[in-house]
Amino acid sequence: MKYILALDQGTTSSRAIVFDKKGNIKGIAQQEFPQIYPKNGWVEHDPLDILGSQVGVIGEALIRANISAKDIEAIGITNQRETTVVWDRVTGKPIYNAIVWQCRRTANYCEELKKQGYQEMVYEKTGLIIDSYFSATKIKWILDNVPKAREKAEKGELCFGTVDTYVMWALSEKHIFATDYTNASRTMLFNIHTLEWDEELLELFGIPRAMLPEVHPSGYLFGYASEALVGARIPICGVAGDQQAALFGQLCTEKGTIKNTYGTGCFMLMNTGDVPVKSHNGLITTLAACISDRPCYVLEGSVFVGGAVVKWLRDEMRLIRKADETERYALAVPDTNGVYVLPAFVGLGAPHWDSDIRGTVIGLTRATKKEHFIRAALESIAYQVHDILRAMEEDLGGKIRSLFVDGGASANNFLMQFQSDILGVDVIRPKVIEVTALGAAYLAGLKVGYWRDVDDIRQNIGVERIFKPEMDAETKAKLLKGWNKCISAARGAL
Repeated sequence: MKYILALDQGTTSSRAIVFDKKGNIKGIAQQEFPQIYPKNGWVEHDPLDILGSQVGVIGEALIRANISAKDIEAIGITNQRETTVVWDRVTGKPIYNAIVWQCRRTANYCEELKKQGYQEMVYEKTGLIIDSYFSATKIKWILDNVPKAREKAEKGELCFGTVDTYVMWALSEKHIFATDYTNASRTMLFNIHTLEWDEELLELFGIPRAMLPEVHPSGYLFGYASEALVGARIPICGVAGDQQAALFGQLCTEKGTIKNTYGTGCFMLMNTGDVPVKSHNGLITTLAACISDRPCYVLEGSVFVGGAVVKWLRDEMRLIRKADETERYALAVPDTNGVYVLPAFVGLGAPHWDSDIRGTVIGLTRATKKEHFIRAALESIAYQVHDILRAMEEDLGGKIRSLFVDGGASANNFLMQFQSDILGVDVIRPKVIEVTALGAAYLAGLKVGYWRDVDDIRQNIGVERIFKPEMDAETKAKLLKGWNKCISAARGAL
């Protein structure tokens, strides 16, 4: 019996999951690593923490599956997107901490670029809004602020990579310097129409071409993991950014299919086929995971703080001890008693794209209880997803009837029912909610022939529960009015 190993390198933890041919989890291991906040709105990771945690969980997952590395047919990698690592090409040592996708340090520079009229050119080439969310301005910041970095980069002595590139470089002992279409499309440097690094964008941001990795389809033989590191020489042949991997894991491979992942952030993606859809409502156009050279496009909206609000309740506010307690507290009260929480800790993403707005709470009274606050924090996730879905409907000129969901917070029944209510659509939760890792596994397995084709793996997908809207229109309208009032109050506080 052979298996597929998926490495899921996320924003707060690294995981390794062993899947069998039916898509069942045979072994899983997870390790959290520290978040670094040097200044308000800045978010960093130590790249060695990322690497150490990711390599560390591989052995544990194999042990839990009761197999050895020689039983692994292929490795698939999925990763937090946009997070930027720059390292020395010779020593392999990072020259600065990884700047995380959530980091807002380059927000002012992005506003300057918009004022200078670059937004249309950047969007036409990349499908992206100019924002500090994406990698280009993070690379520029490192080159401008780390001593001798720009000089070394121009000499070809530095490498840039999103996390997938950095992990593959390390696992292959410096033999792989590559990324895939999905991760490249999140850098604000990659032309999603020509499928090449764009010289005009490289010049705009002052980034030497020599820093950039090769780019391939998501299903591709990138190279081999080192036997010395993982216990066998295993092909790495599936790579995709976490949200595109989740879309593939849900088998949303047909035009019009749509999913939302509830992770640290929330990410809604719709497959638009081989035609890129231009958004007029604050969404972005990006590339989907594919196993051929022919590109496939998606329309996407991103919430910066989704499940992270639960982590905030646990770690900073200390209102809960475990994430799954939130459901019990939320159901202990009939509503939030008028409380709204806007978790704009690092600004608001799609469709608002407001870097300056910050977290806000409205509606507090003497009667407000812990349960109300926790419920309001959970509901904030669903409200933010609502704003993206409505923007997506505006762009498409039609009504969305159902939404596939996955990610850790999708296990919360209260949240999923409230999401269905506030959207007015069916929310469909699969039996295996680890679809991000599953998507990476499918990409790798298809490439090596572990699965014949998409139809071969479609039988693995099963529905665990469908949440149907139950809320009346009047209540829904009242709640959304309060949510919009909360956003207005946050903007008024600037």
